[in-house]
Amino acid sequence: MKYFQCGRFRFPINEKRSRTLVMGILNITPDSFSDGGKYLNLESAIARAEQMIADGVDIIDIGGESSRPGSIPLSLDEELSRVMPVIYALRDCGKPLSIDTYKPEVMREALLAGVDMINDIQGFRSAEALTAVAESDAGLCVMHMQNTPDTMQVKPVYGNVTHEVLDFLKDRLMALDSAQVERERICLDPGFGFGKTLAHNIEMFENIQYFQNQLNLPVLVGVSRKSMLGELTGRTAPERLAASLAAALAAQQRGAAIVRVHDVAETVDAYKVWEALSH
Repeated sequence: MKYFQCGRFRFPINEKRSRTLVMGILNITPDSFSDGGKYLNLESAIARAEQMIADGVDIIDIGGESSRPGSIPLSLDEELSRVMPVIYALRDCGKPLSIDTYKPEVMREALLAGVDMINDIQGFRSAEALTAVAESDAGLCVMHMQNTPDTMQVKPVYGNVTHEVLDFLKDRLMALDSAQVERERICLDPGFGFGKTLAHNIEMFENIQYFQNQLNLPVLVGVSRKSMLGELTGRTAPERLAASLAAALAAQQRGAAIVRVHDVAETVDAYKVWEALSH
């Protein structure tokens, strides 16, 4: 794969000078595990996006529904009322906009409003989701999740987590191929923390390059401030900056094409220093 087509934008992938892209998280939610309630009104959301742009973000990922463990599904109308004003306000900001949603209706409305990427925690498993995105030029992030957010961390079990996640992603790619979605539009997310124990997450992290090589597609890694880092460090979510930066650097070292993070400025700085010194 030479590039990732993300709506109006195209990013080089796996070229000598390509680097890991930084996707900044913009949660328009009252209950996300780390930053819930901080950007609920339009003014604060726009200000946060502008700050991320100044900090060097590559993609802005807008979410209106929390997918933290134990979260309860949000109504369609409420999700639309949260995210659509932000999308309209930011669609000409000069950076690709991603919408974090599994609802086909939200996907359709967001695409009409000009988003460049759809980030689906359910991996476009519904026929309606496939139909909603197939004829667009938006980038698609296909994620693995065992069960649903309200139950996913209740004793997740796998025979072999790497093989089972890989089989799921292969299955979704076959469905996307059948819907005539171009491979250049697709990236893959193994779903760290979505129905996985710490041991499962660590094994998958070690296999980031394996996923990428097996499927010949860019891999997105989202572990910023997550509980796996809390288990490793004993820190609460607001105290996990150092752990998140270490994970972002490890993801880059293992070949991740995109990292999804809360702390854009710090991640961009860490990558600048790492790239300068590692050369």
